[in-house]
Amino acid sequence: MRSLARKTKDAPQARRPLCLAAIFDGATRTEAAQIGNVTLQIIRDWVVKFNADGPGGLVNRKAPGQPSRLNAEQRAVIAKMIESSPIPAAHGVERWRLVDLCQWIWEEFMIVIAKQTLSRELRTMGYRKLSARPRHHAQTEGAIADSTCKTFPTRLKEIACEQGLGPDRIEIWFIDEARIGQKNKITRSWARRGTRPSAPRDQRTASTYIFGAICPKEGKGAALVLPACNTEAMNLHLAEVATEVGPGRHAVLILDQAGWHLSDRLIVQASITLLPLPPKRPELNPVENPWQFMRDNWLSNRVITSYDNLLDHCCFAWNTLVNQPWRIMSIGLRDWAHRF
Repeated sequence: MRSLARKTKDAPQARRPLCLAAIFDGATRTEAAQIGNVTLQIIRDWVVKFNADGPGGLVNRKAPGQPSRLNAEQRAVIAKMIESSPIPAAHGVERWRLVDLCQWIWEEFMIVIAKQTLSRELRTMGYRKLSARPRHHAQTEGAIADSTCKTFPTRLKEIACEQGLGPDRIEIWFIDEARIGQKNKITRSWARRGTRPSAPRDQRTASTYIFGAICPKEGKGAALVLPACNTEAMNLHLAEVATEVGPGRHAVLILDQAGWHLSDRLIVQASITLLPLPPKRPELNPVENPWQFMRDNWLSNRVITSYDNLLDHCCFAWNTLVNQPWRIMSIGLRDWAHRF
């Protein structure tokens, strides 16, 4: 007990094991209370905590604080409301903010709750404020799981049989294009509360395109920065992707149904098979995530002086990404494509 008291730098916490050590040595509880300069009831409380939890019962603990204002049933209703998104005509908002949810909770449950308290509640429930994926307006409920995710493993095996290879020799690639211009976005940045930080914004309109492809399982990618999106540019990109396919392997290149992706004038290398995604399914293509990551970290909050400078920034952003294969794996792997 005395060794436990020596390890702590908190005087009130140190006297608890010292008082109990005196009791172990034969002192009465009254004498122990005099040693700790506390009442006899406090000594009894320390003894009860020590008997229940051992030495850990004598350590300072965080106060439990006020009980939650929301019960389990109310949390379930709030979770359902967040998952279903607000109805603009009924709720007056397009997306839920904390202040909107606080107002809705008052109208629904007659409970006053602060934004900070509600934020902690939502985090405890597993919610975070995340950016939304694009979804086609005509997409039907459950169409993704029904059409693509269930049939992809079978289609992948068919391609492996056609190429005379085992499934482990097939590389799954995703391809997409991003338009990058001088008029880039302004991202969030750290600043003192109550202030609004500023960032440079270019109003000029020079732009170019990054043709990018990633293989999330291998953590590699291939890209070209080209001035236009057309069949000729796509042919150049396919040739670039073919150079990154491993020897003795075959690449299944998953892409959307843009005109230059499925043109009759495409030159598809023998080591590549094109696999178009169903229409109205942009969220199935994980290349959208690297584009967002690159814009947030390397292609925003800056003034790009010229077209050549724009090309340099695009090349730097992509080369930095492919030099971090763990990053490509983290933001590119999908259960429906890699874990079946």
